[in-house]
Amino acid sequence: MSASNAIDEFDRAIIRATQAGLPLTHAPYETVGQEVGLTQQEVMARMARMLDDGIIRRIGAVPNHYALGFLGNGMTVWDVDDEAAQDLGVVIGNLDFVSHAYLRPRHRPHWPYNLFAMAHGRDRSEVASKAEIIRTLLGEHCRSGEILYSTRILKKTGLRLVG
Repeated sequence: MSASNAIDEFDRAIIRATQAGLPLTHAPYETVGQEVGLTQQEVMARMARMLDDGIIRRIGAVPNHYALGFLGNGMTVWDVDDEAAQDLGVVIGNLDFVSHAYLRPRHRPHWPYNLFAMAHGRDRSEVASKAEIIRTLLGEHCRSGEILYSTRILKKTGLRLVG
């Protein structure tokens, strides 16, 4: 980490105060600021800098898809030509029904898939229809694919600072 994107104790305090999510208050950045001894504007500026510097990856909501009525969530997995996978991943990741798309290494012969995309729908048939849209977009670069349906929500967390 270079000096330009090093973090200080205020940054660490902000990360600790927000790593489980922003407070559910009318003014969450003000609430964080009160906890760490900064103004709302200072917290927002520091978080923006940490985001720009890659210290934090994102600031956003993590919805519970089941509570929103999206009961047919499925991770679509695709065996796509490696030379096209990056560009196709960007296209697929920009679809409005895909929450995230990413590349992973294959583990042949048991796991041939290298492109993953989480698709959401009201039920499994809707997800299957959306997977067909993805398959069509992948075109001749796609050798095979599957849908791995969610059966429950697991607690999703990132790296946590302690101490």
